[in-house]
Amino acid sequence: MIDFSKPLAYRMRPKTLEEYVGQEHVLGKDKILYRTIKADRLSSIILWGPPGCGKTSLARVISQTTKYQFTRINAVTAGVADIKNAITEASNLMLNPSGKCILFIDEIHRFNKLQQDALLPYVENGTVILIGATTENPYFEVNKALISRSMVVKLEPLTKENIYEVLKRALVAEEGLGSYHIKIEDETLRKIAEVSNGDVRTALNGLEVAVLTTKVNSDGVIEITNQIAADSVQNRKAIFDKNGDSHYDNISAFIKSMRGSDADAAIFYLARALNGGEDPMFLARRIVICASEDVGMANPNALVVANSAMQAVHMVGMPEARIILAEAAVYVATSPKSNASYLAINKALEDVKNKDTGEVPMHIRNAPAEGMEQFGYHNGYKYPHDYPGHFVEQQYLPDKMLGTKYYVKDDTVKE
Repeated sequence: MIDFSKPLAYRMRPKTLEEYVGQEHVLGKDKILYRTIKADRLSSIILWGPPGCGKTSLARVISQTTKYQFTRINAVTAGVADIKNAITEASNLMLNPSGKCILFIDEIHRFNKLQQDALLPYVENGTVILIGATTENPYFEVNKALISRSMVVKLEPLTKENIYEVLKRALVAEEGLGSYHIKIEDETLRKIAEVSNGDVRTALNGLEVAVLTTKVNSDGVIEITNQIAADSVQNRKAIFDKNGDSHYDNISAFIKSMRGSDADAAIFYLARALNGGEDPMFLARRIVICASEDVGMANPNALVVANSAMQAVHMVGMPEARIILAEAAVYVATSPKSNASYLAINKALEDVKNKDTGEVPMHIRNAPAEGMEQFGYHNGYKYPHDYPGHFVEQQYLPDKMLGTKYYVKDDTVKE
């Protein structure tokens, strides 16, 4: 019996692999994951992907397919005791003749090290076939020991066509909205799919809100217009988490776009970060770093502009700070580039860490106290301003470092 008190997104979860939409790169009929699920020969896996891409739905499909006991827990509310209870039940041959269970842990990244360690022996001996679902990068958030015993499966955001297909199915399915007489244009349905940005749950929730809040007309029809759909789904959902993996992906793309002199891409990633709630001062600091590291001596004024922008952002705040950040990002992106200073300091740091670099030459040492000159301090120093052009040849590097070049001027840019 269908429980219509449950949200549409819950009711429309697929029950079989044939009903599952999307993720063809891992669930195509010739792919290993599809074959292992069909053959019920699954080993431990970590499902990694953004919200609404089908991680939990895939686990549900597996639960309908497998002959093993299937237990689901949520890492937000579960603890070590819940894990041990699942193991105890799986090990009871009277209740579970196979002696194995599939343990699905939603949001596994929220388990601490102790909780993750508690799984290891049972994953190792095969008592537990682990399915972990996470929106975070498992290589950062899940123990290396668990990762090494699992196959990491990266799920992608669903395409617009994938979501459109699910929405079409929801309109006619008995467990969906099939009991309603709904009129909605394909264009409107596709718009809902587009603004959900790969999150099928958002799309289904928006469609359900549109249907349930629209009055039936005189013909007994619920007509969903573009405006009703727009009001129901609200703003386009941004795929961005300022504390998660997408934060690092986006800021990396922002910096690389400025470095690569693509002002349009830099502005795009800046807008994406601001829309996702990124700290404007964090973005300002990245621009300052890029101005120094990547523009450098090719246009030293870029650092002045970037630093002024950072101070202005601090004083002004949002929303006007977006204009300041945009100006600085465009200036850095469109400036000529030279990383000569960056390479110079890195090479020098390597030398002072790893080599015997010798002593500071005596003639360029200070002699702040009377009598130090008798030991050679400052003796023979040539004051450059006493010479034509304010320059005179003399040794500055230690004897052991003579001839070393750190700063190599880039002849392709005007300094």
